[in-house]
Amino acid sequence: MSLKEQIDQDIKAAMLAKRKDELTALRGIKSAILLAETEKGAGDKLASDAEMKLLTKAAKQRRESAELYQKEGRQDLADKELFEYEVISRYLPKQLSEEELRAELKKIIAQAGAGGPQDMGKVMGMATKLLAGKADGKKISEIVRSLLAG
Repeated sequence: MSLKEQIDQDIKAAMLAKRKDELTALRGIKSAILLAETEKGAGDKLASDAEMKLLTKAAKQRRESAELYQKEGRQDLADKELFEYEVISRYLPKQLSEEELRAELKKIIAQAGAGGPQDMGKVMGMATKLLAGKADGKKISEIVRSLLAG
């Protein structure tokens, strides 16, 4: 079952259960998928990696918006964004724990033959491809920087 079909089923379930907030979040995801499918050069269906990129981007936007709202003292809006983030996260692959991420990055650093901070770009290029959707890019960057410095 494709992501779009899964979203459609979940929209129907949310409608039947009268879960308005969840329905809004699911419709936002579906809208983003439909928009990506109709872009110039896109095929009839999105590839699974394109779907993951789309979901990762949407989740990151919600998380960053929530942080901004919290800084501005708008907890009501932050809660809404965090709820939408939780809904989007259901469709993302399980996120790696910090220990798992650190172990994966050590392997990638060894494969790249990186020797220090000057190889950060090479390692980040490989890491973002291999760990797409499994870890936040900011977190990957922090850990790579600490591993290459140490």
